[in-house]
Amino acid sequence: RKAREAALKDNLFSMRQALDNFYADKQRYPGDLNELVPNYLRRIPVDPITNTPDWEQVMDTPDPDAPPDADAEGNPVAPGVVDVKSRAPGNTLDNVPYADL
Repeated sequence: RKAREAALKDNLFSMRQALDNFYADKQRYPGDLNELVPNYLRRIPVDPITNTPDWEQVMDTPDPDAPPDADAEGNPVAPGVVDVKSRAPGNTLDNVPYADL
């Protein structure tokens, strides 16, 4: 279990880093995690706790009073994935919910 939790933390770190790199390159977040493949991730990793690649995708929630975001060409940009979390139920050995990692 300790090894699976370490793998989960590593997978989350890698995907969050890929999201940051995607944003740095394109000035927008990806519409879903699949946009990260193959340039930022080789594949979407499997959650080692649930044994599925079914991650909770935290979407950007733009301010309704702000003007819509635009890409470098001025095209409107839809909200994208800003974070990713595990959907695994329960807690780690340190009693932290998997969804809070």
